[in-house]
Amino acid sequence: MHDAVQELRIRAELLHHLAKNNDPRALQRFRKSAVFSPGNVRRRDCLTVLATELGFENWPHAKRALSGEPVTDYGTLLYPKRCDGHLNLWFRTHTEAAGARQGRQGYLLAYRREFVVVDRWFIESLGLNPDDPEWQTLQFDWTRNDPSCIGARARLYAKLVAMLPAETSQFMEL
Repeated sequence: MHDAVQELRIRAELLHHLAKNNDPRALQRFRKSAVFSPGNVRRRDCLTVLATELGFENWPHAKRALSGEPVTDYGTLLYPKRCDGHLNLWFRTHTEAAGARQGRQGYLLAYRREFVVVDRWFIESLGLNPDDPEWQTLQFDWTRNDPSCIGARARLYAKLVAMLPAETSQFMEL
């Protein structure tokens, strides 16, 4: 299995090829991300498009997050539109969210700089296995900054990114 960063690099290579060949759908993705320069599409522009489609500020930000490193902004990847129908608890601080997660025995995720406590059905809707042993390592808290959590978070990100459709923006709209 590729890691999430490697998977997005491969997707950037494919997007770059499509953009250089003036594929209309590929070019539309560039226009949405504000890094469009007709006739001069670079690979790093493709990485930026993919990163912003997942709600990250830029490619370096996405790379840090997807590698499992602790970040303060987790983008929008963990809360695609198809999961909007779930009832979840939202919090501004990690402390509040962690207390609620423990009381409900749920899963603590992040959306940008906010925290959300979800149930196992949300995790399934997201496309992840709620019984994956990686959750035990994370202690059911995606944002744990313990060094032992970096690998578990990166592996879960890899599973999530592997399920993305060819056009990442479609995942966020589902």
